[in-house]
Parts: sequence; C-alpha cells; structure tokens
Amino acid sequence: MIHVLAILTALPGKRAAVLEAFQANVPAVHAEDGCIEYTAVVDVEGANPAFGPDTFVVVEKWESMAALKAHAASAHMAAYGEKVKDLMAAHAVHVLNPV
Repeated sequence: MIHVLAILTALPGKRAAVLEAFQANVPAVHAEDGCIEYTAVVDVEGANPAFGPDTFVVVEKWESMAALKAHAASAHMAAYGEKVKDLMAAHAVHVLNPV
C-alpha cells in the first residue's frame, strides 16, 4: 500500500473554492481502481501548530504505486487541476510507505 499526504495551499481566501472543486471530484477518484482512501482534512480549531486558513491536506491510500500513477494521469484529475490552478499558492505531495 502507498500513502500520500498532499499539502495544498490556496491563495488567501480561496480555500473554500478549491475545496468545492475537490469535493466534486472525490466520487470519480473513489471509483478509480486501487483507491483505498482519498479525503481532505483541515486544522482542528485552536490547533497549534496549524497549517493555517488557506491550507488543507489530502490524505490518500492506494493499493500500489501503479494505481497512484494512473490516478495522477486521469482525465478527471487534469480537469480538477485546470479548475483550481489559478486559485493555488503552493503544493507539496509526499508519497510514503507504511512501516
């Protein structure tokens, strides 16, 4: 199994718009072969340290690296990327093995 933590930072005040596009894409991702988990999370109120009001983290689990690569190359992810590209400030994607 492959774990992914994608730390996504929207432009100031744009996180809600990015999350709306993200949530609209979730059913297509869940239908992909090899998708075990794919969800967005935000800071708990009062968390310290916190990512902040413009950042969210996507928690993913995939059956294999091949499944993750297919996900990244999918048409619905390309469409999602086009929808949010002008709303994003930064992103970091960490692909991890469980130990």
